[in-house]
Amino acid sequence: MANQESDHALYQRFLRSVRSVPERHAVRDGDRACTYAELHERALNRAGAVLAAADRPKVVGVLADRSIETYAGLLAALYAGATVVPLHPDFPAQRTERMLTDASVELVLADERGRKVLSDIGSPDVKVIELEDAGGPGLSEPRPVRASDVAYMLFTSGSTGRPKGVPITHANARHYFELMDARYDFTPEDVFSQTFDLNFDCAMFDLFCAWGAGATVQTVPPAAYRDLPRFVAERGMTVWFATPSSIVLARKRGGLTPGALPTLRWSLFAGEALRAADVTDWQAAAPGSTIENIYGPTELTITITGHRWRSDASPGLCVNGLVPIGAVHAGHDWILRTESGDTVGDEGELCISGPQMTAGYLDPTDDIGRFLDHDGRRWYRTGDRVRVLGNGELIYLGRLDSQVQVQGWRVELAEVEHALRSCPTVDDAVVVTRSVAGVTELVVFHTGSPTEASTLYGSLRRVLPAGMLPREFRYLEEFPLNGNRKIDRGRLAREAAQE
Repeated sequence: MANQESDHALYQRFLRSVRSVPERHAVRDGDRACTYAELHERALNRAGAVLAAADRPKVVGVLADRSIETYAGLLAALYAGATVVPLHPDFPAQRTERMLTDASVELVLADERGRKVLSDIGSPDVKVIELEDAGGPGLSEPRPVRASDVAYMLFTSGSTGRPKGVPITHANARHYFELMDARYDFTPEDVFSQTFDLNFDCAMFDLFCAWGAGATVQTVPPAAYRDLPRFVAERGMTVWFATPSSIVLARKRGGLTPGALPTLRWSLFAGEALRAADVTDWQAAAPGSTIENIYGPTELTITITGHRWRSDASPGLCVNGLVPIGAVHAGHDWILRTESGDTVGDEGELCISGPQMTAGYLDPTDDIGRFLDHDGRRWYRTGDRVRVLGNGELIYLGRLDSQVQVQGWRVELAEVEHALRSCPTVDDAVVVTRSVAGVTELVVFHTGSPTEASTLYGSLRRVLPAGMLPREFRYLEEFPLNGNRKIDRGRLAREAAQE
């Protein structure tokens, strides 16, 4: 097994289950399943292929849909001692090319769809390994890594139209997952949902919480929501983790009748504000499930707070119908910062410092405005306005800037506006949000020339992921202005809400 010097390595969580429960399923995808021992061998083989193709590559991309081969590829990159960069084949080729370049990816493990994207990009400097290929001689054990080495890198939305790379080290991840081990009683008998794509940091929770416990990861396709109770029951699912939008979708499909989800014992939600009304409906459908609202930006390693729902106490803590985000993880300090820069009071922007915080973005220029030097320490500014409740927990009140959550996606409204201004018929654009049945949607107001919505939508699809695409486009001859002669975004938001 792995070098003792790498006890801090993220892949050690998988290796401990290879040792303890080698014949249990590590992952199931559709009708296929793979044991810990089998997935370990696949990963070692592909890691050998990685090292044969590029001598100790520092950064390896994985560009593929979720599959057993993709999970083996992700582990292979880690086994090779490299930083893994999960990428999505549905992203526009231009965006993927930019991420490959910014992250200095030397080699990509890709499935058929991923190879098509790379072919469209035509990048000659990136070597490609087919995920479906069993590979040649593999490694005998994973390569050692240092705690300070970057385990994985994810990209978030950027206000300049360029995604921001977030490096997460093995040390960041180790602190996080040790806290999760103490917080939850996951066992080899558990079956975890995986609703998230691998380029979404919450997917790392599913994988490495499950693999650290010897449990099974079960992929959840969109079609599962047609009859979610049946899907969950047939697969014996016990741990559900998704964005709150999944509750809305399940309700629309008739999947939240009382007692409909009896096998669930943990239900976790993150990525968006969680409504108390949605928790009530989910709890009725999953009466044996403990529900948590967990919160955190990618820059703080997946999640940094958590509130465990209690039907006798939690409703009284809610503000504006939203569930508290809970207490900040042990080992971290936090402050609330007012608009004037003061750090006193019980309401303000949440800033956090501690072992889960990334050292900074891939491009240091992106650090400006997102990190704070205060009291001799470096803090991450979440951009979220929170309030301290009477029990000491935190409640989310809203964003301070133009970044919003749309079905789990962190979206900089400025990035969408930037993309719209590149359309030939658009002079200027303002993007606002509205809530429809608990789901956040983007609405565009633009000046220039009247243009069919399908034309604008098509232009944006070429540069933005599907999760960032607006729901509606409205043309204006000119934008309304407020008393300060600035665009009246509040008025536009109110108009968008009227549908």
